[in-house]
Amino acid sequence: MKHIVVLSGAGISAESGIRTFRDSNGLWEEYRVQDVATPEGWERNPQLVTEFYNQRRKQLLTTKPCEAHRILAEMEQDYQMDIITQNVDNLHERAGSSRVLHLHGELNKVTSSVHPNDPSQICVLREEEYEVHMGDKAKDGSQLRPYIVWFGEAVPNIEPAMELCEQADIFIIIGTSLNVYPAAGLIHYTRPHIPIYLIDPAQVACPEGYDVHILRMGASAGMRQLRDNELKSTL
Repeated sequence: MKHIVVLSGAGISAESGIRTFRDSNGLWEEYRVQDVATPEGWERNPQLVTEFYNQRRKQLLTTKPCEAHRILAEMEQDYQMDIITQNVDNLHERAGSSRVLHLHGELNKVTSSVHPNDPSQICVLREEEYEVHMGDKAKDGSQLRPYIVWFGEAVPNIEPAMELCEQADIFIIIGTSLNVYPAAGLIHYTRPHIPIYLIDPAQVACPEGYDVHILRMGASAGMRQLRDNELKSTL
């Protein structure tokens, strides 16, 4: 069974109605990244950061996986599938994908503000718990913070992601600008000459030396084309 590794970005979740950060009318036009997505912003105003992520969680309650999410989940019937996502939503899991590695954290989890990457401190919020308040404590007694990898913080899952890319028979990139590192560098860990597909309606600068098959279309349309045409010969 062929092993497909997928790197997904904001473009796939945008088709579910989740606003991206970088595009026109994105979240960064309303919030400064320094205020809501850095350790320094948390130190300055944890109330603002807590409320920002409360609102992001509430958005999850009104969104559903798009067709691209569902196609990726269905492909587990024919391939060994691993999804590496830069997204912090849970849409891949809700679509039915069973092997999802989150690089930048997960919205529906919270953790200690002192030891954020300690597995014993990380907990999953039920939907009725999506509203986190100041004074809500982690197991170690510190204020709960979002389980999100902020700018300036290490990416704990980057090494497992590199290992998955090294194992891939097929590598698919969906809805990411390849501008955010270290995720953008994962393509360099794929083996030589494996098929690489990039699905994005925008022009994405691909690194030189790779034979990347580019599908200039949205995530769902691109995944339909990939499933129905491009990948037929790999089964």
